[in-house]
Amino acid sequence: MDAQFWDDMYRGADQLMSGNPNGVLVTEVTDLAPGRALDVGCGEGADAIWLARRGWHVTALDISRIALDRAAASAPDLSDRVAWTRIDLAVTPPPAAAFDLVSAQYFPLLRQAEHTALRGLLDAVAPGGTLLFVGHDLADVPARMENGVVPGDYYQPSEIAGLLGHDWTVLVDETRPRTALAPPGTHHTNDTVLRARRLR
Repeated sequence: MDAQFWDDMYRGADQLMSGNPNGVLVTEVTDLAPGRALDVGCGEGADAIWLARRGWHVTALDISRIALDRAAASAPDLSDRVAWTRIDLAVTPPPAAAFDLVSAQYFPLLRQAEHTALRGLLDAVAPGGTLLFVGHDLADVPARMENGVVPGDYYQPSEIAGLLGHDWTVLVDETRPRTALAPPGTHHTNDTVLRARRLR
């Protein structure tokens, strides 16, 4: 699922996502003091916009230029609070220890033998900061998608929880019912949620 794949996905619809922030983000982040946030795989920007309107300074990452342009155009008043940034996390890691919140909502991070891209995301969380990684329960999805993607090849929140070291405390590692309807054509009824705090 490279840049061309995602550009084609966004190009195929005037609006691909609902435009609403993800329910798990709202539930888990509302009690956090605003700071610096990294929105991983921001898409059309609903999460980044929600965070920015609540006082966060957001770096919103996506591999799709079309998605980023669409997101920026939807919230021109937030140009001083959101940096819409095109990046391939498999190639370039985000800045280390730079964010009070790193949020990855349904972000397809391909598993690697050395966990290079994942380590880059974990390293981006500042001491005292929060990692929020959310996925679809694999029980809700086929073993192989119509486009050939194998969901099991991508990191799952519980797997990431098991890779965290002594510098972390896991606050949430669970499967829970979705708070919003699944996207059309899908059958996602449950979310898998990891919330962890970096200690140092």
